[in-house]
Amino acid sequence: MTRLKDNAVYEVVETHEVPAGSVVRNDQTIQLTGAKAEDKCPHRLRRVVVWDEKNKREIDLLTNLFHLSSKTIGAIYKDRWQIELFFKALKQNLKVKSFLGTSENAVKCQLWSALTAILILKYLQLKSQLGWSLSHLAAMFRMNLMIYADLWSWIDAPYGRHHAETPPVQRTLFPTP
Repeated sequence: MTRLKDNAVYEVVETHEVPAGSVVRNDQTIQLTGAKAEDKCPHRLRRVVVWDEKNKREIDLLTNLFHLSSKTIGAIYKDRWQIELFFKALKQNLKVKSFLGTSENAVKCQLWSALTAILILKYLQLKSQLGWSLSHLAAMFRMNLMIYADLWSWIDAPYGRHHAETPPVQRTLFPTP
């Protein structure tokens, strides 16, 4: 899904019914007819025009999603900023700059791991009495990842000494006889 450029040249192939009382102003199937359009985009697209109440203007959306309702297309575009903010937080706080694998499973694993990590950080940020920023909390966790400490006392006073009540037991993989 993207915005339709102002200078786009297209031909309306079919006009679809618009839900009454919604922000959707127009729903059409179009064919791009501009120079090089046949080479770059030979298939038909969907043009959905929605009203942006906040900025008092119409927004032309272009998509290849024909199976969704025009209201859903408008809602997806409206909520896209939250998705952008999520990926920005992942990039900034978890240092996710690129995907480690290219398969669908590799991308899903990396995204689920990052989502889990960011949710844990957000929960700790919420529970902390110190008022951490998310980026500072993530940085402190990276620096103290291998330190054995009581998490709940560390989260409220990270610069003191926080030994857990029971010291860790060093286990060996192959015990000596």
